[in-house]
Amino acid sequence: MHVSEEMDMCACLHSHLKSTSVYQLATMNTSDANNTPQCYSLKSPPFNYTRPISSAYFSTIFSTLGITSNLIAFIVLVKSFRRMRNRSRSFFLIFLAGLVVTDFMGLLVTGSIVVSFHFTRFNWRQVDPNCHFCNFMGMSMVFYGLCPLLLSATMAMERFCGINRPFARSTNTSKSRTVYMVLMVWLAAGCIALLPLIGIGSYHIQAPGSWCFFNISSKGSDMVFSLLFSFVGLTSIVVSFLLNTVSVVTLIKVCCGQDRTQRSRDHEVEMMVQLILIMIIASISWCPLLVFIAQTVFSSDPLWVRKLLLYLRFATCNQILDPWVYILFRRAVFKRVYPRFDWSRSSIMTLYPYFQETARRFTRSSLGGNLGSDETGETTKSNVTSPSTLKSPD
Repeated sequence: MHVSEEMDMCACLHSHLKSTSVYQLATMNTSDANNTPQCYSLKSPPFNYTRPISSAYFSTIFSTLGITSNLIAFIVLVKSFRRMRNRSRSFFLIFLAGLVVTDFMGLLVTGSIVVSFHFTRFNWRQVDPNCHFCNFMGMSMVFYGLCPLLLSATMAMERFCGINRPFARSTNTSKSRTVYMVLMVWLAAGCIALLPLIGIGSYHIQAPGSWCFFNISSKGSDMVFSLLFSFVGLTSIVVSFLLNTVSVVTLIKVCCGQDRTQRSRDHEVEMMVQLILIMIIASISWCPLLVFIAQTVFSSDPLWVRKLLLYLRFATCNQILDPWVYILFRRAVFKRVYPRFDWSRSSIMTLYPYFQETARRFTRSSLGGNLGSDETGETTKSNVTSPSTLKSPD
């Protein structure tokens, strides 16, 4: 009898200890999961580097080339700004300087982190146990990604007002106001980048472990932030395209006027050429990534990491090519490359005597309202002076 009671007591004690150990193990696993920082909750380093999908050489070359290009562009901009007497051109140079500074800082901040990781292979969880460093890099990726697109749209708006409403713009715009506009763009991009820190979206470590970005997902707040990032970027590109198209059509019409405004119009044409090239580069570089993010969210498919890295490389090209637009596409550079060519508009009109009438017909059919009424007066004056203007030299 005593033996059986002792056996029952041992069995009960054994089962109690077993259940207690299982409960403690489950509690420890739950606490570990709860204590895991958010940036490591989906993917935790170290990652598998047997077949890396990004290389140290690629990151180093791109970062060095981009930083050098933006530094050269900034020096050229400073020299041009000191010599510049045209008011509208000086405003445009301030926007270009803001774009160059943004691209330079973006490559410097994000590039230094990525390159240092590839060469040192530091452990993120040891270096950044509380995700502060990862959140900083994620914010930098969003901020320096949206700033060029927002600045491009702001520059398109400034040129639209300068070409279509020159009097209203000249009375309301100053250099300090232009600087404030650049600062407001930076503030808007910074506010969007801060949203994951207040619960709208989240920043996470991304494969192969060299960078952090917001979580592209179709669930909860991650979906909201992913769509917001994609929507702001695509909207900036669309606004730039629409405003630049109207500005180009208007500028073609105005450039067919009298020669007395030729000097200022040359600057207008130069600025529009540079702005259109910036828009084209931004569209080609950023549209694949922005569309990919929206497509991934709406389709609820798993994130394709290789495509994400490929499209991110395209986006990085924007920061490298932007400064070369201003370095190369300037009338001063063209005059040095082709010194024998006469870059004045009278020379171009002599070579193409029917260009003026063709452009005037095109713009008359494209533009209406006030522009059409103004064109009537300009056409009459130009018909009177056209024989002397278009007369070929002896």
